[in-house]
Amino acid sequence: MCSILGYKRGSIKDEDVQKGFEKSKYRGPDATRVMDFNEYRLMFHRLSIMGLDENGMQPFTDGDMALVCNGEIYDFRPLKEELINKGYTFKSGSDCEILIPMFKEYGTRMFEMINGEYAMILYDGHELLAARDPIGIRPLFYGYLRDGSIIFSSIALSLVGLVEEIIPFPIGSYYYHGEFHKYIDLCHPDEYVKDDRDTIYHSIHDLLIKGIKRRMDADAPVGFLLSGGLDSSLVSAIGQKCVNHPIKTYAIGMVDDAIDLKYARMVADYIGSEHHEFYMTRDDVVKSLDEVIKMLGTYDITTIRASIGMYLCVKKIHETSDTRVLLTGEISDELFGYKYTDYAPDAKSFEEESVKRIEELYMYDVLRADRAISSNSIEARVPFGDVDFVRYVMSIDPELKMNRYGKGKYLLRKAFEDDHLLPDEILWREKAAFSDAVGHSMVDDLKEYAESLYTDEEYEILRTKYTINPPFTKESLLYREIFEKYYPHQGAMIKDFWMPNKSWEGCDVNDPSARVLKNYGDSGK
Repeated sequence: MCSILGYKRGSIKDEDVQKGFEKSKYRGPDATRVMDFNEYRLMFHRLSIMGLDENGMQPFTDGDMALVCNGEIYDFRPLKEELINKGYTFKSGSDCEILIPMFKEYGTRMFEMINGEYAMILYDGHELLAARDPIGIRPLFYGYLRDGSIIFSSIALSLVGLVEEIIPFPIGSYYYHGEFHKYIDLCHPDEYVKDDRDTIYHSIHDLLIKGIKRRMDADAPVGFLLSGGLDSSLVSAIGQKCVNHPIKTYAIGMVDDAIDLKYARMVADYIGSEHHEFYMTRDDVVKSLDEVIKMLGTYDITTIRASIGMYLCVKKIHETSDTRVLLTGEISDELFGYKYTDYAPDAKSFEEESVKRIEELYMYDVLRADRAISSNSIEARVPFGDVDFVRYVMSIDPELKMNRYGKGKYLLRKAFEDDHLLPDEILWREKAAFSDAVGHSMVDDLKEYAESLYTDEEYEILRTKYTINPPFTKESLLYREIFEKYYPHQGAMIKDFWMPNKSWEGCDVNDPSARVLKNYGDSGK
């Protein structure tokens, strides 16, 4: 995990940009470098993950070209070998060092060849090029300076006060010659695969394992966030099979009613991991709220709720271990379905909802994972976001992905049934949302805290200040007020509140928690 920033000098004071860039120091606490290339400046905060020596420090340069990149290029080894065969030489073991040679060799076609999680800024000798990975797992924002030139930054907070409007960089896209170009679309396959069910199970199985193995390639210590739910349990169990020593797994829950801690412990005992448990209290939750919203850069309710537990867990990991990379279970829900997608009226609606969720992930789940983890100077890696895996799952007929089986995410569960990587109780366990699973009391405490801050009359008056995504509960008003303190007048950064599809029967609810759905059933018990 690192932080990058790039801009054309002249229309803004360099010291003002430097002050903004320092706000992202937590993403790269190991080293900082600022370099000028003609009238352009590239800035880099480093968290050393691959190529740990000084040769892996950025910006990378090659002739009159330069590059800064936050992220990981998972297939860099065969790409690097190919480049060596073409006559290129390399100084470090960093995966990102291949990017300038890739650009020199292939131009912008390079982005279609890369499997990774990244945001990058490249100076081509004349102007800046910027790009972001297909899911938006790594953050990138932009805005326009007074002279109309563009500025790019890893975090929105660095741009506050520098530009009038802070805009999320579009996913799966690059910016070059003054225009944005979409280089990949994982969500709209030309046709569905014709594979039979057994082949589908086999492909899901093999592609996920491959994605996890890719993400365990690091020169810094790797760990796993383990909630005890299906997704993180699968990632942890597969990860344990990939090595000959106990992996490190981490879980957190409320002191009083941590639903998932017992399941996480069950998984850890089953796979033989070195397991660590942390606890949080109501006071911890309330005290962390301001910092969590500041680092998230959102006022979305479910994102904030789910981020608190993850933030506090990773904070403990940073304080008590040498782990610098964490694998997580995000993106499975968007691919295989939520509790509320059980209410999808037909396959077309299910698929449209999946596409919407994947295209907006950068505002919700992967935003949470990146910020909650990077704010503690650790890197997040998301195996379910592997390009090959997402491309294949999105090419499966949605009729097969819908919950026609009496159990959500059936294809994923079935794909790993014969491996016995997990106890059946975990493999076939009903889903519980993370913000609920750390303890139902956490969400209740947040609602209660918000209720104590505003009278009904104050709530009605204050909420009218906001025309973009106006708050609709006292809890959402509290989050918006804190957001505005750090990101004044930037509400448009968030497209909408994450909520179930209210147009579906059974989903017209006023809270994002799956707990309010009638089909919640045994989830979280």
